[in-house]
Amino acid sequence: MSTDGLIVVDKPGGMTSHDVVARIRRLAKTRRVGHGGTLDPMATGVLVIGVGRATRLLTYVIGAGKSYTGTIRLGQATVTDDAEGDVIATTPTGQVTDEAIRSALGALSGEVDQVPSAVSAIKIDGQRAYKRVRDGESVELPARRVTISRLEVLAIRRTEPDVVDVDVDVTCSSGTYIRAIARDAGQALGVGGHLTALRRTAVGGFTLAEAATLDELEQRAPDVVNLPLDAAADRFFPRREATPDEARVLAHGGPLDPAGLTGPYAVFGPEGGLIAIVSERDGRARAEIVLAPA
Repeated sequence: MSTDGLIVVDKPGGMTSHDVVARIRRLAKTRRVGHGGTLDPMATGVLVIGVGRATRLLTYVIGAGKSYTGTIRLGQATVTDDAEGDVIATTPTGQVTDEAIRSALGALSGEVDQVPSAVSAIKIDGQRAYKRVRDGESVELPARRVTISRLEVLAIRRTEPDVVDVDVDVTCSSGTYIRAIARDAGQALGVGGHLTALRRTAVGGFTLAEAATLDELEQRAPDVVNLPLDAAADRFFPRREATPDEARVLAHGGPLDPAGLTGPYAVFGPEGGLIAIVSERDGRARAEIVLAPA
């Protein structure tokens, strides 16, 4: 069985994030596998997978900032806001200038209130929004505040009649829908828009440079973890060293004196092993999750 830790996978197109988890369960020979942030089936790129005790780190991975490259097609709107849905409106883009495109996308950067795509995994009264849409319901999701810290136009291409393809590079907070950026840019320009390609290039500090394909993982199974638990925590969190006495207290869920670190942070024992993820509140350093082996 694989050791506890994280795997940075380069997800192929055509698979759900759950499909990838199922494949890793088989390769790692354990059921205890999860992912750190859904990628749509159409999308490719960085998908962080947790194995064993490292699945408990995924809540922090999910909340990390993310980067993407993608292509927005202006002139066509789809039911899903991406290329997987049926086209519901077409508007010729001959009058849309490059300057107008850059201006519309620029207005969508910074802190914005973004309405997620109706065909999404967000739950409404316990049921996924995409299921309600597929069942024929009209779904309106509330806007949520997201931060789009970088939205760079890489290229504007007019290679097909009546549409414009715009390649973009985006860095954003967790919960941002790149599909919604495509939809909103198209609406602002009066021609509709949807996403035709999406590749996630980074999740937090995890990038494509260290990502493995499923074929590569298949070759080295069951040794698929490329970032063991201790190393993963050291990469993702600030580090605190515990004394032997502190290590004993923390391993049993007890609080420590504060160290003045901005949490959450990882606490390691005298022998270098990860004990817990900790945050400081009410004058004490308290474990959010204890990861020392029982």
